[in-house]
Amino acid sequence: MKTEREKIIDFALTLPQAVADKPFEDDFDTTVLRHGEGGKWFGLVMNVKKCRVGIEGEGCIDVLNLKCDPEEAFIVRELYESIIPAYHMNKRLWISVILNGTVPLDFTERLIEKSYDLTLKKRKVCTK
Repeated sequence: MKTEREKIIDFALTLPQAVADKPFEDDFDTTVLRHGEGGKWFGLVMNVKKCRVGIEGEGCIDVLNLKCDPEEAFIVRELYESIIPAYHMNKRLWISVILNGTVPLDFTERLIEKSYDLTLKKRKVCTK
């Protein structure tokens, strides 16, 4: 049976030209979700100490960082206790989803799609 982390990465890779990589030397846990090779990040899956994300107790937990519209970020943080201001990123523009099974997978998938859309490179429009 797949873990929540694996399901999320599998889903993200169904998005057009999405890739996942592990760009940090000696860190084989962290996975960056990008637009194409070397493209912009739309997600980051990490395994962090629980205390870093406000959870008591020993050990680590998987966390998914996603870009989010600031107004929507406020709403989703109110809906789910496991969605918090982003760990280790811009807290106004990014959120962290703590992967502890309390946020429904389909809701997390919608957040991934929104982050993907928010981070797409804007195409230049020719005015001539």
